[in-house]
Amino acid sequence: MDLPVTVIGGYLGAGKTTLVNHLLRHADGLRYAVLVNEFGDLSIDADLIEAEEDGMISISGGCVCCAFGNDLIGALDDMLAMRPRPDHVLIEASGVALPASIAASVGLVQGMRVDGVLVLADADQIRANAANTYLSDTITRQLAQADIVLLTKADLIDAAGLERLTTWLRSQAPGTRIVPVVQGAVPAEAILGALPLAARGRTVGPAAHGLFDSVVLRPDGPVDAADLARALADDPGVTRAKGFVDTRDGLVLIHVVGHRRTVEPATGDHPIGVVCIGLKAEFDPARVRALAGGNADGR
Repeated sequence: MDLPVTVIGGYLGAGKTTLVNHLLRHADGLRYAVLVNEFGDLSIDADLIEAEEDGMISISGGCVCCAFGNDLIGALDDMLAMRPRPDHVLIEASGVALPASIAASVGLVQGMRVDGVLVLADADQIRANAANTYLSDTITRQLAQADIVLLTKADLIDAAGLERLTTWLRSQAPGTRIVPVVQGAVPAEAILGALPLAARGRTVGPAAHGLFDSVVLRPDGPVDAADLARALADDPGVTRAKGFVDTRDGLVLIHVVGHRRTVEPATGDHPIGVVCIGLKAEFDPARVRALAGGNADGR
């Protein structure tokens, strides 16, 4: 199967590095490869670093970090050739980069696929930045290109302010899922997943802190994977869905991140089940279960 790549974008100070460090610290056995434009763009927590050699930082748990400079395609090819191969690649975009351009480059590399585009928005600054004459175009284009917007520093505004800001973000990025985050503490399974959660025997873990809900869809018999993926992507409460289903043409792996969806043939033996995750405030388990004919497991 193709190596999944997640692009992490957002303006300067939005919390991209905090998110990456959180993901590395809670890798749960997954091998992440983190790509940055320059090493100076990313500050890996010192206690996570095991060694640095030949332009690559080795991180505890088998994760790595390297800089791609002006050769992103070359760096991605290196990730494919690495042994053991990473489970998931994270690309941290520069603060002024447009993540869709990076995602387009990933799409040129055979053996890789874009798992999703995450754009971080500083709850305390995003409206002011978007109103700034010099920043407005960059900010609004970044938001519009997101599959999921992570609203960072959400603890800095009150409930009413959060509701107003969420409404504004939806106007800037229609159909995009909005997830409030504090200190980068969002469970990886809610925004990315190198391995299907159904295969790992669990749904949303305790790291969700009650913010998320989930169900595992287990369709009876073969399904139309494209139709199921489309329905999950269209459901406004589903932030992420991933897992295997049986079709008339064999086993298929479904990926949904926000409104992005992909379906790819799978090889080997895998348990049937699609884990669907969303914010409790928006996630309707009954509605999601109905997409699989009502055959689903809760948390």
